Amino acid sequence: LPVPVSRQLISLYTMVQNPNMTYPGISDLLVLPPLWARCDGSDPQHTCWIGAEPLKAANKVTGLNIYMVSCDGPTADKTRFANLEELKMEHKIRHHSSLVTTKGFAQYELIATTAIEDTIAESASKIYVDITWNGVEKILETPPLISVATLNIALESGDPRSPVFPLYRELQFLLALAEGLKSGVTEWPEPSESESALKLVQEFLTDLKKKLDGDYIFGNKNETEKIKCDTAAVDSCIKSIFGERGDLDFTEQLWCKMKSVSSYQELIDCFTLVIKSLQRGEIQPWIHQGSSSFLSQLIQQSYHGKMEDVSLSDITPIQMLLEIGLEKMKKDYVSFFIGEPDTGNSLLFQDYFISTSVDLQEQVHRVQKLHHMLEIMVSCTGLLQFRHENLFPLTQICMKYYKENPLNEKHVFQLPIRPVLVKKFYQNDNPEVWKVEISSGHGQKEVKTTWQVSTNAPIEHGTSDSSGCFSDTTVNGSSEERLYFITMTQCSQVQFT
Repeated sequence: LPVPVSRQLISLYTMVQNPNMTYPGISDLLVLPPLWARCDGSDPQHTCWIGAEPLKAANKVTGLNIYMVSCDGPTADKTRFANLEELKMEHKIRHHSSLVTTKGFAQYELIATTAIEDTIAESASKIYVDITWNGVEKILETPPLISVATLNIALESGDPRSPVFPLYRELQFLLALAEGLKSGVTEWPEPSESESALKLVQEFLTDLKKKLDGDYIFGNKNETEKIKCDTAAVDSCIKSIFGERGDLDFTEQLWCKMKSVSSYQELIDCFTLVIKSLQRGEIQPWIHQGSSSFLSQLIQQSYHGKMEDVSLSDITPIQMLLEIGLEKMKKDYVSFFIGEPDTGNSLLFQDYFISTSVDLQEQVHRVQKLHHMLEIMVSCTGLLQFRHENLFPLTQICMKYYKENPLNEKHVFQLPIRPVLVKKFYQNDNPEVWKVEISSGHGQKEVKTTWQVSTNAPIEHGTSDSSGCFSDTTVNGSSEERLYFITMTQCSQVQFT
């Protein structure tokens, strides 16, 4: 609406809410909901909203707060920024107050995931910190270290630059198997240029047959190291906490060979080789105690020389591969989150994330949650250099959320932190949002004046551009000068009593 029309509307609303006014045929006035008029910003102040909200006591209106919100920009010209002392003086004059308090708020983007070259879609991953403090001394000041800070993490899995991307790809194959089990149509990965899954399985079984002579030791050092690198593939910044598993049993190593299987027929051929080797007693593989997959049951039967007949048809081989992959990946994630079995995370895992009492589809869904949590921990460790004492409460927050909610990679996880932990990431950087709140009065008589700058438009209308980031040419001639939208909110109070 044009600003004059909005003002008129708010005036009528104020009159209707005034209990001192009488209207023919109306005995009891209702308390109306707040009224906000969206303005076209055509006035010199670029007013974008005018609002009125009732003040109530015992279901009666005692007054109104009337708000004026203006927005200008984007601009890199800091001479257009307000002066804090002038803002405080204007507030005092407007509200006849001799005492005002100030509260600051700043938001800094610590890690912004940018678009990967040669791709169109941008990741929505973002790690930023919100900081609040009292006693603001100047506009755009850096928050003091005694501030209250909250870390916000919204992370999408699957960034190829992540050190756990190989694990993500492994998870994607697991999901493809689960979907194939459900729909009857499986999307197999493209055949790789390296050795086929069938050849890898053949070599694996041949190696086991050779090792059956004498005392059996599962896997030599080189083989174990190869599998470690293949399954963990983490870089040096997180090796200390991720840990490379060296206890892969037969089914887990078989999964590592078969996760590159590229067709249903190749899947059958691989399992045919394994089952025949077991039936002939050519291998006596070791498996983890408690392993419950169908293949593990066959292996246990082979120890006694009596195996049931297996029909490798329909969905059976897909389910067999899904089961061993699921068991292997669960142990991968547990080795990261629990580490030592007596830590506080153990119970959460035992009663939810690694439960086998739910169907396979739900188990896969819970493994997806584990991977999302892992991506968050790895980002905080590798990028923010967080230590265990910071990661542990974040892990608890993530686990609690995912025990009660479905997978949601857009969810923002919040962790209270000390500003000193992330100071080096923002102390010389420009904030995404910086705001000062000037207030006076108490209770219902409290009134506020808010002045804010932000890199993104705080409103959908009334600005010349939707977002700002950087200016090509700026007032001082420097490049990459941050563009800001300037937003001002002023409050007036009308008392009816």
